[in-house]
Amino acid sequence: MAKRIESELVVDLRGRAIETLDDFWDAVAEPCGLPDWFGRNTEAWRDTIQTRGISKVIDSYDVLVVHVDKRGVFAARNREARALRSAFAGKQSRLVVHELL
Repeated sequence: MAKRIESELVVDLRGRAIETLDDFWDAVAEPCGLPDWFGRNTEAWRDTIQTRGISKVIDSYDVLVVHVDKRGVFAARNREARALRSAFAGKQSRLVVHELL
């Protein structure tokens, strides 16, 4: 039996300043095809990437992979940063946080 190869939507945000969650929503809106009515909060993001049915772009791939630098919101240890990181849990999405050199 042939092994199925998963398709990945890769969004590379390295080099982009993402200091707040609003910066993150601005950065992913276009490449992920988020609709204007998208909630711009971690619960809406979790639904978008795990439950699907919100973004036709994301839904057309098996896995969403987002690359970011470990700075700003991705270096923070606050509640918002933890909620955003935890939204990526699951087989359909990955957050890759790169150390700054």
